[in-house]
Amino acid sequence: MTASLRRRRLLLATSLFAALSLVLSSCSSSDDSAGGENCDAYEAYQGYDGTEVEIYTSIRSPEAEIFQESFAEFEECTGIIISWNGTAEFEAQLPVRVEGGTAPDLAVFPQPGLLKAMVATGKMFPATSDVSANADEFYGPDWKAYGTVDRTFYAAPLGASVKSFVWYSPKTFADNGWTIPTTWPELLALSDQIAAEGKVQPWCVGFGSGDATGWVGTDWMEDIMLRVNDAATYDAWVNHTMPFNDPKVAAVLKEAGKVLKNAKYVGNVSAIATTTFQDGGAGIVDGSCAMHRQASFIGGILAANYGATIVTPEDTDVEGGITTFYFPGVTADQRPALGGGEFVGAFSDRGEVGAVQLYLTSPEWNNKKAALGGWFSANKGLDTANVADPVNKNAVEILKNATIFRFDGSDAMPAAVGTGSFWREMTAWVAENKSDKAVLDAIEKSWPKS
Repeated sequence: MTASLRRRRLLLATSLFAALSLVLSSCSSSDDSAGGENCDAYEAYQGYDGTEVEIYTSIRSPEAEIFQESFAEFEECTGIIISWNGTAEFEAQLPVRVEGGTAPDLAVFPQPGLLKAMVATGKMFPATSDVSANADEFYGPDWKAYGTVDRTFYAAPLGASVKSFVWYSPKTFADNGWTIPTTWPELLALSDQIAAEGKVQPWCVGFGSGDATGWVGTDWMEDIMLRVNDAATYDAWVNHTMPFNDPKVAAVLKEAGKVLKNAKYVGNVSAIATTTFQDGGAGIVDGSCAMHRQASFIGGILAANYGATIVTPEDTDVEGGITTFYFPGVTADQRPALGGGEFVGAFSDRGEVGAVQLYLTSPEWNNKKAALGGWFSANKGLDTANVADPVNKNAVEILKNATIFRFDGSDAMPAAVGTGSFWREMTAWVAENKSDKAVLDAIEKSWPKS
């Protein structure tokens, strides 16, 4: 037993003793052993008192402590101890542990590829029927599909991230009388209006990221792919059952070029390649540009390094205040979402392991975890009132209303493409004004033959 686990059990015992003493001193007739009436919510997880479940993950301190806090009442009411084991070596060490016969009870998979590899070992267990039913009830089918391998459901959704955001300043929009666009044509029309007015640059963009320069361009491609084409086409593109230089892909790059290679929108196009992705968003803080497409994480960077304040859309009087609107579809009723998430899969079929996996799919836990801050999920039972951050609140609404959800496509492509030629060619596209055809042909040629 680890020292941390001993401390947690000691704290648990101490809290139970204190609760019992309080009940006796007040002459209460209640016989609830922990948490009073709160334990009624944990009836489905009973029968495993004194057991322990390890969750192995890449999520470490300080986030780990927040996860542990979210489990406290569950542990008190069920007697199941959850051992949260976070490590920076998760992706390298999980296969070693599985091969060596010391697999964890549950593992948090940050991407579907590793899940598939672990299922192939024959050491994973399908999710229980209860977990599967919760996934059907509280998550969209795209989320369940990412936890499914060869038509068998293994891993339940956990946290989520969203990339389909446009960042902007509510004050800048209000001062200029601009309205939030709800379709891709409206977004282009707004860009034309801002360019014609000439007060600020419509878009600010930066592809620079050291050895990873170009990934911002791939995100633009992925988001627009989900808008110009359907989910099956997106999957065929990612899986290479459709060539990278297919006309459907060319149509996507053409749409992206309407913004990214339009000097009226972005200023010096070639400078995008040498502008860091951090500096790329700075213009919406100082008011020199109107819009910036980027995932939710950029808010923290702009707040820490550029003096931004994260606000709500209604905060139209805050200098340096920034927030987000949804990167719109081609039509208002088309609401695809690009993002990512984690999935919890089991290497044990013990009852307490299934109970913990089930609890993590419940609206009760998702609301409890979100209320602790800095986290959200795609669980349909998650109340946005428990999500304090306005950007995360927007993300929850995007996920709840998404007609399609897909993971970052470049992450699922072979490394030679996804983090290689795709990055490089998108950079050359803006830096050298390389033609659409030449870019797509080069990426197609780079795809591994086997």
